[in-house]
Amino acid sequence: MNAQTIAIRLQVNGEPVEADVSPSMHLVDFLRERLDLTGSHLGCEHGVCGACSVMVDNTLVRGCLMLAVQAAGKEVHTIEGLSDAGALHDLQQAFLQHNALQCGFCTPGMLLTALDLVRNHPDASRDEIRDYISGNYCRCTGYQAIVDAVESVLVARKNALSTSTSAA
Repeated sequence: MNAQTIAIRLQVNGEPVEADVSPSMHLVDFLRERLDLTGSHLGCEHGVCGACSVMVDNTLVRGCLMLAVQAAGKEVHTIEGLSDAGALHDLQQAFLQHNALQCGFCTPGMLLTALDLVRNHPDASRDEIRDYISGNYCRCTGYQAIVDAVESVLVARKNALSTSTSAA
């Protein structure tokens, strides 16, 4: 560490990370440039488009608005850490099945936003899904397919829960 950097320790996708960073380095820049985790994209760099969305301590944040030093001691999850062992997460599978991704630029942020929704609002209606993802810009899909994909995951999870509850 020198006078112009700060040593940080954090967990990224379950792995411990230690680094010296500039106090002004944004989290998304740290993830992309220092850890080569390029799934989180830089769009507007003002926290408006959602392309840089990541999870910090299970809270959805805009990586372009958070400094890397603010993530010290925290657990960060990026799109690269969404699924284990290379298998598609149910949201990824639903996006694929419903053609909810086209150019793919918004997809990582959209998937993490959808993950936050399914975890915290399992009974969300279609209108609530639309409202929840409204902070993520998509120029290709028109959002309908994304809403369909998220809704299908909510329904599948609810059905799986009721099946496992009734079998017990």
